[in-house]
Amino acid sequence: MLALGAALLASGCAGPESQLSSALASAGLPPSVSTCMARRMVDQLSIGQLLKLRSLGGLADRPVADLSAREFLRRVRALKDPEILAVTGSALARCGLGV
Repeated sequence: MLALGAALLASGCAGPESQLSSALASAGLPPSVSTCMARRMVDQLSIGQLLKLRSLGGLADRPVADLSAREFLRRVRALKDPEILAVTGSALARCGLGV
């Protein structure tokens, strides 16, 4: 399973940080916030956790301006991984999108 996760993250030219940044932006966060958060989160989470976060990419079913930090964290909480929630919440607060 770990090898599969590593292969998925390594596929293409983009590294884990870039892929996470893209997933966060696809989830509805502003690109500058997504880049800042990915930089902080990529070394703190496992490959499996990063793959879980990639599943958030389908959240942008409404305009970015409508996705509040509180709503984003609610969706992260639904992943049911306390470490992902803690790391994401910390990165979100540090990267300028107030909760």
